[in-house]
Amino acid sequence: MKTLTVRSVLLLLSLTTAATSLEAQTTRNKTTTTRKPTTTAKKPTAQKTNTKAPTTNLAAKPVDTVPVVVAPPEPPRDPLKIDTVKRSRRTDAAIDRNPLRERTPLAYEHIREDDAVYRQKVWREIDVREKMNQSFLYKADEDNGNQRFINILLTAIKKGDITAFSAGIAGEDDRFTTPMTLKEIGEKLVGKCKTDQIPDWAKDPDGSKGILKDTLMCPEFNPDDIVKYMIKEEWIFDKESSRMYVRIIGIAPIKATIDQNTNVVLGESPVFWLYYPDLRPTLSSHEVYNGKNFGARMSWEEMFESRFFSSAIVKSSIENAYDQYIRQYINDPILRLLEGEAMKEKIFNYEQDLWSY
Repeated sequence: MKTLTVRSVLLLLSLTTAATSLEAQTTRNKTTTTRKPTTTAKKPTAQKTNTKAPTTNLAAKPVDTVPVVVAPPEPPRDPLKIDTVKRSRRTDAAIDRNPLRERTPLAYEHIREDDAVYRQKVWREIDVREKMNQSFLYKADEDNGNQRFINILLTAIKKGDITAFSAGIAGEDDRFTTPMTLKEIGEKLVGKCKTDQIPDWAKDPDGSKGILKDTLMCPEFNPDDIVKYMIKEEWIFDKESSRMYVRIIGIAPIKATIDQNTNVVLGESPVFWLYYPDLRPTLSSHEVYNGKNFGARMSWEEMFESRFFSSAIVKSSIENAYDQYIRQYINDPILRLLEGEAMKEKIFNYEQDLWSY
């Protein structure tokens, strides 16, 4: 009994000690969790207290009270500037006429290569200052444009109805090898634009300050500078039909270069070449001025085919081994005309010598 009692007392003491230690640990944990950390807040300095006022609507841009006027760009320069002709709103004739645009040129008669026993090429010059060729200078306005011949050609080029070919630097290329652009044609007709200085009246109204500004000076085309037309043609004798044919191959306007100071003609050169078979539909839609016959006018295509113009031969393939113009080996102008007539007579005599009378 005594031994059991002692064990019970020892067990009770151990349990009491464990409970006491557990309570102490719990109390320590509570004290640790409830304790607040003590932090010292820094006082703001004087620089940080001076804060800027917030800006509102930062994305918005300031709007000018006066709108900025931007000058429109200059329109591109037309290298082939031709005055626009207004169309008639009523019939400009006392009678009903067939529209010229419905005319089509007749097709050429076919010539076989084996039947062409004689072929010679001839270059002619048509001087528009001669009385018989004054139709080339007729400058009246009609519904299809100005009737001056050079204006008819330039209008067809601008519309794209025909292609202009380069005549070379000195007019040596007449075989339609290099097409030309409108800019190149304009430079050949009037030259290139130049930059020059003129008084700036906007900044210097009275001209006392001498303020200048750069401006682009472009000369205007003068149709009177076209004084001649060159025609390249071929004479063919067809043995099947026993007939001599003449077919125009190309037409080239010739421009005279004149000194602006002395008004002296410095030289003449072709501007471009036009292939005549491609030009025939355009020429058939324009009439030729005829001051002698007011009742019936022919078209330009009929005029060329009927040979109603005055010209002088300036070159031919007859006995011309060096392919030269007459002016290259004959200096006298009268002798040049006689040489051209001699070439014409050789072609005529060939046809006549084929027959016996």
